[in-house]
Amino acid sequence: MDRVFRMLAFWTGIFTVMFYVGDMKSVALLFLLQTAFFLTIGYLKLSERMYMYLFGIYCTVFLIGFTWYSEFILVPGFGH
Repeated sequence: MDRVFRMLAFWTGIFTVMFYVGDMKSVALLFLLQTAFFLTIGYLKLSERMYMYLFGIYCTVFLIGFTWYSEFILVPGFGH
């Protein structure tokens, strides 16, 4: 499971670079924080159960954050 978190760190790092090059600095910072989180967790050598708990917590926080953003921040049809 530790390799899965390091793989997630790799892909969020790739997205960080792509968002930064695309001049989306706030999103790049968000993905950089996720990269640091995944990389740190990937090298802790936790039990598989703890890795699953952490991934479940991450998914829950993402779902709450995405729902909040899409409900209160996102303006539908803006920019089209």
